[in-house]
Amino acid sequence: MTKILLLSDTHSYIGDDIIKYVQQADEVWHAGDIGDLKVTDAIKKLKPLRAVYGNIDNAGARLEFPEHLKFRCEGVKVWMTHIGGYPGRYAQSVRNQIKTHIPDLFISGHSHILKVINDKKLKLLHMNPGAAGNHGFHKVRTMLRFEISGNKILNLEVIEFKRNP
Repeated sequence: MTKILLLSDTHSYIGDDIIKYVQQADEVWHAGDIGDLKVTDAIKKLKPLRAVYGNIDNAGARLEFPEHLKFRCEGVKVWMTHIGGYPGRYAQSVRNQIKTHIPDLFISGHSHILKVINDKKLKLLHMNPGAAGNHGFHKVRTMLRFEISGNKILNLEVIEFKRNP
């Protein structure tokens, strides 16, 4: 069993509130808009990290992380990208490919809106963890944590924080 912490849109924010949950995970996945690489550096000191760059990320982040990351975690095929859309409204950049290379779990960020949706047509689970940082229109900062055991995604939990001033 692998315990995953999924976050996105930190926009350079990494505080003790996030670090507490990083320490409880086996792996941390970041779905883009990292901001300052001090965020991913802090996470990598504690846990294995998988990340993609987002639209606000600079050349340094784009050199270190890909735009799309496809991998397996135990028996689950994962595709993570920053601007990916969601079931029924996939982004142009993934729309055709997702129909032929269907993951079990499709992860995106960008919207700052937490969403977990079963795509019944493609038979996949979509997750967007919302925004863990302080920058943006969102009123509540959010992350997701869950476990992967074999080919099952279990114990999904929403983590919410107040925005910092």
